[in-house]
Amino acid sequence: MTTPIRTRLAGRAVELYGLPECAEANGFDLGAVPYTGRVLMESLLRAGDATAAAALGKRLAAGEEPGLEMPFRPARILVQDYTGIPLLVDLAALRDRVAEPGRVNPALPVDVVVDHSVQADFAGRPDALTRNEALEMRRNRERYTFLKWAEGAFDGLRVVPPGSGIVHQVNLERLATVVARGPGDLLHPDTVIGTDSHTTMVNGLGVLGWGVGGLEAEALMLGLAQPIRVPSVVGVRLTGAIRPGTSPTDVVLALTERLRRANVRGLMLEFTGPAAAALSAPDRCTIANMAPEYGAMSAFFPVDEETLDYLRRTGRTGSDTALAAEYCRRQHLLRAGDEPRFGRVIEFDLGEVGPNLAGPSRPDQRISLGELPGSFAALHPAEPRTHDGVTDGDLVIASVTSCTSTSNPKAMLAAGLLARRAVQRGLTVPGHVKTSLSPGSRAVTRYLRDAGLLDDLEKLGFHVAGYGCMTCNGGSGPLNDGVGAAVDDAGLTVAAVLSGNRNFEARVHAQVRAGYLASPALVVALALVGHVRIDLDHEPLGTAPDGTPVLLRDLWPGDTELRALEAEFVTPEVFAEDPDAQAGWAALTAPDSEVFAWDEDSTYIRPPAYVDARPRSGPLTGARALLALGDDVSTDHISPVGAIPADSPAGRHLSGRGVRDFNSYGSRRGNHEVMARGTFSNPRLRNRLVGDGDSGGTTLHLPSGERLPVYEAARRYAAEGTPLIVLAGRSYGMGSSRDWAAKGPWLLGVRAVLAESFERIHRANLCAMGILPLLLPEGHGWAGLGLTGHEEFHLALERVRETGEAEVTADGVSFTARADVQSAGEWDVLRSGGTLPYLLRRLHDGETR
Repeated sequence: MTTPIRTRLAGRAVELYGLPECAEANGFDLGAVPYTGRVLMESLLRAGDATAAAALGKRLAAGEEPGLEMPFRPARILVQDYTGIPLLVDLAALRDRVAEPGRVNPALPVDVVVDHSVQADFAGRPDALTRNEALEMRRNRERYTFLKWAEGAFDGLRVVPPGSGIVHQVNLERLATVVARGPGDLLHPDTVIGTDSHTTMVNGLGVLGWGVGGLEAEALMLGLAQPIRVPSVVGVRLTGAIRPGTSPTDVVLALTERLRRANVRGLMLEFTGPAAAALSAPDRCTIANMAPEYGAMSAFFPVDEETLDYLRRTGRTGSDTALAAEYCRRQHLLRAGDEPRFGRVIEFDLGEVGPNLAGPSRPDQRISLGELPGSFAALHPAEPRTHDGVTDGDLVIASVTSCTSTSNPKAMLAAGLLARRAVQRGLTVPGHVKTSLSPGSRAVTRYLRDAGLLDDLEKLGFHVAGYGCMTCNGGSGPLNDGVGAAVDDAGLTVAAVLSGNRNFEARVHAQVRAGYLASPALVVALALVGHVRIDLDHEPLGTAPDGTPVLLRDLWPGDTELRALEAEFVTPEVFAEDPDAQAGWAALTAPDSEVFAWDEDSTYIRPPAYVDARPRSGPLTGARALLALGDDVSTDHISPVGAIPADSPAGRHLSGRGVRDFNSYGSRRGNHEVMARGTFSNPRLRNRLVGDGDSGGTTLHLPSGERLPVYEAARRYAAEGTPLIVLAGRSYGMGSSRDWAAKGPWLLGVRAVLAESFERIHRANLCAMGILPLLLPEGHGWAGLGLTGHEEFHLALERVRETGEAEVTADGVSFTARADVQSAGEWDVLRSGGTLPYLLRRLHDGETR
């Protein structure tokens, strides 16, 4: 069946590729196929491969491994500005290199949501929003002008302006359709590929999608659907019910701990069971958001009546919702009572979850409220010291932020109610705590204001600071006056708490070592305390003016009250767009041209150096380890996103160009010269070549033994003609999807990374930059093999594609490493020197044929 079926749904003439017909024709039970698999089957049918669709359906219906590769062409692509601008810079550079620039155009609809650049420079004051947005436009005028040019130059590219909200919340509330239309009258499931790892959030609405690196997205945009090896679809059966007083954040942090331990890395998860069906759509999206934190590729909740109700509640039209309902019902994509068959099922009882947090440095470090002081003591076992009014363990940032939580009305209303009761009891926030509120959309501000709760949050310093990622993504701005100096002068270990999804060391702020994830209400509660040396179960948050101790349970809102507020104030009207909110964006003008006019003096937008990369073939002889790293190295460690220090290689480079406001690494991703200098510069990165403590972006040049900034060492190796590798442990490249964590090492001369395991997106990004990901022998870290990182390495790569193995020798140590390359397409990209040279070659071939 390779032609669509014509039919009528919701009073409209439509076409579709019938899933029931495929199952009937091939003799398998469609009801036994996980819903994730049904969406993939439809994609194969639409691509004209009915044989593969039937094979996939049969295997999944039997509970077997999928066992096939397939090209996945999503309905649309979703990017944010930190990943979107470098992606568009790459496409602009490709246009320069082809005879017909118009051929470099998106083959799929692309949305760019500008949400990462706004920073919380001002917080805890009524004018914070106005000041931060004005500063954002002034800092980023050149970048935003480039985006305006791109929106006019590329077909099918739509920019959601700054100030609109956070990409994944905007996707939920405005962009996702559940069922997509086109070309013509063809209906198919809404699917999405994003350049942010938390793209999985929309899985909570029954929209299948996941995060990829920017280079993979570029290939998709240009019509090259890279084959994916379909992973196992694992069922996560939810039972029980969420206990009163337990937040959606509590549930997702407990799930993150459980699923990390269950080793679901790279797998597709599907939530099933009676408790999954009983969850609200926002609760499902909160759970799906953190799929990268538990290591999964996707975290799917099938469409059901609650999904359709969410579309209505957020202002989608009745006719579109009716069409989505009829299509899903006709295609057996609407959740039914019978559970599909899964080869593996993980049980999780929601009723066992209570209030909790995660920290101090990873999202899967779940702790109960009573374990908070012990977790900090494990990080900082010494007696707390005080300097200029700041003490070890003090909370210096408390931020209600992130799409993970601000997309959930119950969680946000709970924070507002707790703030109201705290104000009524006369509690206040200590002056060393920087408080901020950065909702994922303006709808949140509207319903909080309508419910009278925004005023209470503001009385505690939680004024709206901006509509973007902000603190969650490292845009937390400077600490309060005097706090940062006290931390640096005395070397204090201080903490942050945020309602976000990641808390890696130095991610939130370079001066903050301990980071805790918590529900919005717990963020407000901890802000009142002002430190993390407290047992929240038994110790008071503070003392009322009459001397009465106030405990957390005294302020905690009840579920009945929350449901009533949500029903009254979270209405379709609050989700209406505000056309006056982006006046600064509307005032920007950009040139109307097919090719971009590069500015030689720009320090934001530069033609990239890696488009014309040549394949690096043959053996690696005489290679050196640029760094020797341990476990859980995140992409934040590899390519930081936050502020650029003045004394760093990147800071010195910008100073030499006459730049005074460095902005952030994330904002400079369109300039490879800055980003190469920022690679491996995270102050919390631990490079074993220079000791076990924080190495602050330095390494040893070998064999001289001289300690240098990583960038300077790489330049010296390049001058000497020495190829480079990186040694690493487990979960190398965890965290954000940022492709600069692969682009940066490539610019430093890294040819291969030898690790115990790779996180999914980063592994693909390495391949996309022509860097070979190699797995160390199972059960052996590099130190366990007898390596120190000081050796001279020889990698025999002549037959690595045929055998999948590379023989490695290093000063007498020999072992076999396995290439972690997962498709023929990835080998082709590696052989070409990376995705961009591969795409350029195809474009040239197309012109000559």
